[in-house]
Amino acid sequence: MKNQEKIIDEIVKKVVSKISNQDAMDTESCGLFDSMNEAVEAAYKGQKELMDRSMSDRRKYVECIRAELLKSENLHTLSKLGADETGMGKYDHKLIKNRLVVEKTPGIEDLVTEAMAGDDGLTLVEFSPYGVIGAITPTTNPSETIICNTIGMIASGNSVVFAPHPRAIETSKTTIKLINKALNEAGAPKNLVVSINKPSINEANTMIHHPKIKMLVATGGPDIVRIVLSSGKKAIGAGAGNPPVVVDETADIEKAAKDIIDGASFDNNIPCIAEKEVIAVDAIVDYLIFNMKKNGAYELSEKAKINELRNLVITPEGKPKTEFVGKDASYILDKIGIKADHDIRMIIFEAEKDDLFVIEELMMPILPIVRVDNVDQAIDLAIEVENGNRHTAIMHSKNVDKLTEMAKKIQTTIFVKNGPSYAGIGVGGEGYTTFTIAGPTGEGLTSAKTFARKRRCVLVGGFNIK
Repeated sequence: MKNQEKIIDEIVKKVVSKISNQDAMDTESCGLFDSMNEAVEAAYKGQKELMDRSMSDRRKYVECIRAELLKSENLHTLSKLGADETGMGKYDHKLIKNRLVVEKTPGIEDLVTEAMAGDDGLTLVEFSPYGVIGAITPTTNPSETIICNTIGMIASGNSVVFAPHPRAIETSKTTIKLINKALNEAGAPKNLVVSINKPSINEANTMIHHPKIKMLVATGGPDIVRIVLSSGKKAIGAGAGNPPVVVDETADIEKAAKDIIDGASFDNNIPCIAEKEVIAVDAIVDYLIFNMKKNGAYELSEKAKINELRNLVITPEGKPKTEFVGKDASYILDKIGIKADHDIRMIIFEAEKDDLFVIEELMMPILPIVRVDNVDQAIDLAIEVENGNRHTAIMHSKNVDKLTEMAKKIQTTIFVKNGPSYAGIGVGGEGYTTFTIAGPTGEGLTSAKTFARKRRCVLVGGFNIK
């Protein structure tokens, strides 16, 4: 294992050194600027040039980005940097996520033209770019968000200015450099994907209010979503979630237990789609816990230890402590005096429905379990603790009527039935992927057409061949 880590470290050093040397003489070739105003102006010029390129050109640019980022050394580099720099999640899971966004983010094929023909002629409804998009990216999924946003935004004819989270700046900058390397080799206009060398709140505010930024996309917590929504511009907000998972007495309990632990422990629970609390019918809770423990869960049963855990990872104000977000379960257990093997992936315990562990999204491998009398109570409680985020919910059941009822009532953007949460973004589930999931503003799982205007072109009295 240590030998493998050493090899990966050497790969990362070589890739970072290589792209740094390539960009040393020409800062524009890597898309990084010293000020946000410079970055926006450069992206504005780049987008104007992109408007003169064909759809085939856009397809080529996207495919070149995919090819560059699918290189093994680049996937390893971005995944290792993301884990090391942020101190959150797991390298091997980030490898899965980075590959996922490169392969399953839609390109220009997402921009399907609508046509209406009749006695009065032909009308086409097509997708047109906004121009320059300002995108704010999180510390939890830095490279993944930049990759999926870039593919969708360039495919729809825009350029993009990124304002990365300061705690993920090296990962973000390396991602942007690799993307620009691919675009330069493909002959794309310069500065379609840009950012700044030293991100800050002031620079992000400059981007938000810059007159040449025509659309804002914020992927992060509720505070940044509120800021972009109050900007007066077209804004897409991909905010927080607190996904509940309901298990009723008809479920395949052995499979449900494995799926829940697999989903909730993925990248140490930092994806917003991940299971954050379990609500289970009383009759099956004991057997569910038994099977969770068989799949890598450690159960805390002493109230004193649960309270010690609460004081360790939650602030007096009831919010998650940043230093424990995305940390390994064994690391957290060690802090409360419990030695656990590294194959322990999740901490579980029973909790009351109003416990902070249940109602707050912590993004840690900690999973509270709430007992209820029946499935109707479970669904009602799931709706309550989801907090109206309309993000993600999961249910394990063989009762089609109850699956349908929960889906209708909870109204989340993603609803996963009888599978791990990550199936909702295309890992072992059908459909495309994204890491910008817009619950607050209603766009849902964003893709190229999300970042485009709909325009109607009407030809009167012609091309009617009916």
